[in-house]
Amino acid sequence: MKFTSCFVALLILLTTLSTGVNAQTPPNVFTFTAIPDEDESRLRSRFDKVATYLSEQLGTPVKYVPVKSYSAAITAFRNNQVQLAWFGGLSGVKARHLVPDSTAIAQGYEDQFFKTYFIAHHSTQLSLGDSLTSNIAGLTFTFGAKGSTSGRLMPEHYLRQQFNQSPREIFKRVGFSGNHSQTIAQVQSGAWQLGAVNYKVWESELASGKIDPNKVNVIWSTPTYPDYQWTIRNDVNHHFGSDFVKRVQVALLAMNNPALLASFPRKKFVSATNDDYAPIKKVAKAIKLL
Repeated sequence: MKFTSCFVALLILLTTLSTGVNAQTPPNVFTFTAIPDEDESRLRSRFDKVATYLSEQLGTPVKYVPVKSYSAAITAFRNNQVQLAWFGGLSGVKARHLVPDSTAIAQGYEDQFFKTYFIAHHSTQLSLGDSLTSNIAGLTFTFGAKGSTSGRLMPEHYLRQQFNQSPREIFKRVGFSGNHSQTIAQVQSGAWQLGAVNYKVWESELASGKIDPNKVNVIWSTPTYPDYQWTIRNDVNHHFGSDFVKRVQVALLAMNNPALLASFPRKKFVSATNDDYAPIKKVAKAIKLL
């Protein structure tokens, strides 16, 4: 009996460490997380502000819980360690598949027509074009995180569409940087010749002076697709009130503080539904990521 109890305790500890979620969070605290698509310090600054805003709007303690990976965000949501999450298109589809009684409730205005930039190190001598050039074949290429919509799913989709081959057949070497900021940094340094990056992160880092246009540049932009969204577990209504899902949605749609929105960065949030992400689900199934 003592051995069994110790084993169960060890499993709980390992689950907590793998997700980065504090299992001791009181059940009366509404918790949320976000996929780690940028540097951790930047995410913490962004989402702590969101937690404060939601606490004020909902009249309920709200806590942001950081996680270490895209898969950890999905696991925390599935295990009800968080009840709300800022997911990318693919991670949201995966989470809602694992938690059927969950709903996409809001997306950034820009997320209705998101896109990926293909970027290149200056040594490739590649320039911006209207389509993917065959000159990229045989070079080295890095995606972002393996579970990223804009950093992996959609760029792989368009590569397969263009070349009728898998990325590993197209390129000399293929890698995964972990997040969009790292993709930019690694291509800019020359560690990789090419990369796929979230256009919002590119534009934000370009504006903040973190990108040297003489070392790295955009060579192609994908067609648009749906991406980031807020997804919530519908069982929160049982714990926080019968209309809690609706109240959270209203609070997100009412977010109008320019400084708060700029931290995403998004112009505003608009309503979203699970059906909005049917194109992502279709592509994920086609290339066996779902």
